[in-house]
Formats: sequence, C-alpha cells, structure tokens
Amino acid sequence: MRSVAYDCDVLVVGGGIVGLSTAYAITRAAPGTRVTVLEKEAGPARHQTGRNSGVIHSGIYYRPGSLKARYAVRGAAEMVKFCAEYDIDHAVTGKLIVATEREELPRLHALVQRGRENGIPVRELGAAQIAEYEPEVRGLAAIHVGTTGICDFAGVARRLGEASGAEIRYGAEAVAVDRRASLGVAVRTRAGDVVRGRVLVNCAGLYCDEVARLTGDSPGMRIVPFRGEYYSLARASLVRGLVYPVPDPAFPFLGVHLTRGVDGGVHVGPNAVPALAREGYGWGVVRPRELAGTLAWPGAWAIARRHWRYGAGELRRSLSKGAFTGAVRQLLPAVTEADLVPAGAGVRAQAVLRDGTLVDDFLIREGVRAVHVLNAPSPAATASLPIGREVARRALSALAEA
Repeated sequence: MRSVAYDCDVLVVGGGIVGLSTAYAITRAAPGTRVTVLEKEAGPARHQTGRNSGVIHSGIYYRPGSLKARYAVRGAAEMVKFCAEYDIDHAVTGKLIVATEREELPRLHALVQRGRENGIPVRELGAAQIAEYEPEVRGLAAIHVGTTGICDFAGVARRLGEASGAEIRYGAEAVAVDRRASLGVAVRTRAGDVVRGRVLVNCAGLYCDEVARLTGDSPGMRIVPFRGEYYSLARASLVRGLVYPVPDPAFPFLGVHLTRGVDGGVHVGPNAVPALAREGYGWGVVRPRELAGTLAWPGAWAIARRHWRYGAGELRRSLSKGAFTGAVRQLLPAVTEADLVPAGAGVRAQAVLRDGTLVDDFLIREGVRAVHVLNAPSPAATASLPIGREVARRALSALAEA
C-alpha cells in the first residue's frame, strides 16, 4: 500500500461551486491535505453555477430542519461575508414574493410561517404597499424578505478555487474510475491521463449519477435534466429588485421571476422544460444516449403521468413567447413581448427516484473511499460554503480510515 504513488489525498470530480467549495473546506480544515480537482471544461462554473439567476436565497421556501433550510440560511450570511472579503460583486437587495390569485393567499401565509420558523425576517404587505418596493408590480398581497441578495456566483467559484490551494486540472473529463480497497481511487480522463487519490469526491452535477456508477456505487436515483429558459428585460427600469410568484409546493421550481443582477440587467425566468441532453441548453441540443437513459428510467415516466398538466403549461411557455409574456404580466402588467429579449438558458440537475419522486433536499451519500453529492440544485450556490464543509468532513473521515 505504501508503494502506491498517489497524486493527491482527495480527488474531486467537478469544478462547479460545490466542488470548489469542498476543495476550499478541505484545505481549511486540514492544512497540508493534497487536493486535486478534475473539471472537464476549460474553466470553472460553466454549467449550473454560471447559468442561474445569481440570487443569494434566504431559505424561506425550505422545510424547517431540512438541509436546504439550514444550509441556505447559514450559507446566505456566509456568502455575503465571503463576497465582501474577496471583493466579489454582490448586494443584499431583499425580494418580494407576490400573490396574484386568491388561491395563492394561503400559500403566501404559509411562507410567512415557514420563514419565521427558519429565523428569516419577513414583512407582510397589502396590495397598496407593494408599490413601496416595486411601483410597476401588481398583486393581491406580498411578503418582503430582507435577507435575499444577488452575487456573481461564477466569480465566487473562481475565488474558492484560487483560495483553496488545490491543483485544478481543466479539460480533464473523468471517463473511468478504478477503486480498490487497498489502492485508493484512480480516475482516467478522456485525454488518457490517470490521476490517483486516496479518496474520491463526486461533485459532477449533471453527471453525478454516472460518476457514482463509474465508481461502482449504486446512486439509487437518476439525474433528469430540466432546462430553464430566460429572457432579459429591455426596459430594465420596470423592475427595481427581485420579484417572485408564490411557488407551488408540489414542484421544486420557483416559477418565472424577475431578477435584477449585479450587472444592472433584469433576467426574466426561468420556466422548467425537459432537456433532451444533460447539457441541453436549447431544443436543438439532443444527445441520444443521454435521452435514452432518461426515457429508460421509470421515474421519468412517473413524473410525466403525475405532472403532465403542469408540464404542458411549461412547454407552451417555452414554445410561445406570447404565452411566456402572459405569465410575466401576472406580476408585471406593463411588460410587452418586445420587452423580452432571449437570454442564455440553464439546466437543472434534478435527482429523481425510481418511483418518480423528485428529491427535494440535498442528497449526499458515501461509498468506500468515496463521497457522492447526488442532489444539489438551487439553493446549492447560496449554500455552497456549508455544503462544502459537510462534504469535506465526510471526505476527511474517509481519508482517516483509508
């Protein structure tokens, strides 16, 4: 065992914000630990991290006691502090959650209660008070959440990588994993390089289930990709800050919302439609093997049967700009089709169980000499610092036992 030449102690697959936060947390908790990060792209944060709305979530949506609730509340405060310390663009703006239909009012009130249970300051607003924050927004009632913010998550990921001191190898896609109890873990990249570590950490995002299977572990879930499509608002002056609809608790998506980013522009979206590839950022991107894998998963068909009405509405808004504009007008009546300019899309890595259950919380599982992050959708960027510490704790524990 001592004759094996390890390239590192901990080998992290995935250079998004969770993988780089994990590397950062490992080197902070155990100085001298050698960490290597393998990222298949030419730079960090090219997928989920760099293709979201840039919101530092407060934690108001999440079930009290869940990992999402605990890590989002803690992570939001830590993210603001991290951005300030490293001079990364950010702002604590607060946001409105607006009910536009009477049937949404009980759900809005439930969010008030949930926010208070999670220790989040919430102000309830009547219809006339909405204009104090957003003069162009209309609704029956709203709540203002003061701890919500915005930041440059791609910039955060870059800084985490730099501050970690880890070796980061870009253009290094993991295509095979050889794990042996006495010899650690060896990963072969598409370029043919072999990197050896004592412990593997899987933060591969959209491909995390595939990396788990390469390692020899059964993830018990499959990533089903959902694309979120965005527009930019040509008349950015219509929106001052962040405006959200009341979400439906039956779905893990927050609905089409309005987000003024750190660059001053306003993003509108996303919707949620099935992607035809794990990195399917448009209808024209189809990868037959990945699509076949999704269609072969029983959970994907269970979702379709259970939520086809919701899905049909999302597809309509994807294919019709008029329908998308109509959804936006429920919050912002002054918006027109001409105000919406197509912008980049993102893909959410949604873990789905065999029975069609959408995994709602963060999901981290362990194998021999391996830690797998199997569900880390929004608010993972917000919560990346505490998530990174938790994954690091497990990786260091596995390292101590190796």
